[in-house]
Amino acid sequence: MRADARRNYERIVATARDVFFTDGIDAPLDDVVKRAGVGAGTLYRHFPTRDVLIEAVYRQEILEIAELAYEIAKVSAPEDAIREWFRELIRFHIERSDLARALKAAIDEESETFQYCKEKLREAAGSLLEPAQAVGVVRADLEAVDLMRLSHGIGASAKFADEAGQQRMLSVVLEGLKP
Repeated sequence: MRADARRNYERIVATARDVFFTDGIDAPLDDVVKRAGVGAGTLYRHFPTRDVLIEAVYRQEILEIAELAYEIAKVSAPEDAIREWFRELIRFHIERSDLARALKAAIDEESETFQYCKEKLREAAGSLLEPAQAVGVVRADLEAVDLMRLSHGIGASAKFADEAGQQRMLSVVLEGLKP
């Protein structure tokens, strides 16, 4: 991709993310075009359908939350890193539930995008889990996918709880991770 096309692509994805989170997942794509400062042809050349754009936004979101795991691992003790990333992952699930729901309605869960996202998150979770297991602060029988499922479950239920309820759920799960 040419540099200017790459910049347009990235600007459209970033703008779409902002539009989807402020105005809803069904916001007009014309709003994305206007806010991104590109023409409609540019948007549709990169993203022929809304679903393709939603996929790109979701992928970017997954990359960012995965990258956060690596950043946290660099500066935090293993147990603290898991706790901090879990909090962020739960927030992610709560805030992006509409995006995830739209994506699931648009594409098959066995699609390349879903597989890519699962793999990125599993790798990120593993980068936190393995050091925590090595120092004995979490159960040795846990797998990265277990962290993903637990965070998803808490995120799905936590959106119906207040902050105190979310913290209780998180505390219960984090205690359950200990050996």
